[in-house]
Amino acid sequence: MKILLTGGHGMVGKAVRRLASEVAPSAHILAPTRYELDLLDRAAVRTYLRAGFFDAIIHAGAKVGGIKANINDPIGFMTENILINTHVIEEARHAGISNLINIGSSCMYPRDFRNPLREDDILAAPLEPTNEGYAIAKIAAARLCTYISDKHGFAYRTFIPCNMYGPDDKFDLDHGHLLAAALMKVHAAHQNGESDVEIWGDGTVLREFLYVDDLARFILNSLPRLAGLPPVLNCGLGRDYTVNAYYDMVAAVIGFSGTFVHNLSAPVGMTHKLMDITLAKTYGWDPRTSVPEGLQKAYAGFLQQAARG
Repeated sequence: MKILLTGGHGMVGKAVRRLASEVAPSAHILAPTRYELDLLDRAAVRTYLRAGFFDAIIHAGAKVGGIKANINDPIGFMTENILINTHVIEEARHAGISNLINIGSSCMYPRDFRNPLREDDILAAPLEPTNEGYAIAKIAAARLCTYISDKHGFAYRTFIPCNMYGPDDKFDLDHGHLLAAALMKVHAAHQNGESDVEIWGDGTVLREFLYVDDLARFILNSLPRLAGLPPVLNCGLGRDYTVNAYYDMVAAVIGFSGTFVHNLSAPVGMTHKLMDITLAKTYGWDPRTSVPEGLQKAYAGFLQQAARG
């Protein structure tokens, strides 16, 4: 099976490529860089897809970032992702590629809605304002996949992971997500002998984090059976923790014995967004990596990235 992997050099893409030989040895994955294939250039996407004779697409390409990045650039997160998703999904349809996995995001769900969140809760209530632009783009992509599948009989499916982390995370305080930022901040404090680390908000909001390899395995295992899957599937860990608890786990991994101080004026986003994974479990979803185990691996990855400069 010849597969195009967009976003192949991001955290999800790297995990898919790293595990492909083990999980799907018959898969031939092409993962062009943004310089080799600019997803914002529709003509380039059209040419690449029609010349490639691909059997399937794993669409993980996106403009991504944490809460700070989304607040600073809502226009970019909305417009760039709408363009990227439209170009890839629509040109895949025109090229006759009948199998596609679209990677969604838990921000597609309403702000502070039911707990846990089910697949049919999308668009049931207003979105979280801090990442609304990104969420709208992700919802539009999922709907487009469903429309194409319904009209043309293609197997275009959307997997919605909760927040993810791993050794190839974006360790950047301006653009990284919670756990990547926590690892960086606590590591720096530990190395510099500082006595405290700042946490945005009071630390009581709940977040669900998934180790990226668990999602990558499910993606690879699902490719041969996409037609039998529902249009949208939640891919979460199945439990959540407070931000304070995550910082405690990070401190334990790094060996930091200082204290945490709370910046109560900082934005915190949704109070909770645990996802219901009941449906996905009936199709083989089985996340196996505990948060402490995953954090050990993520921290090792951070240290390797830091050593490379």
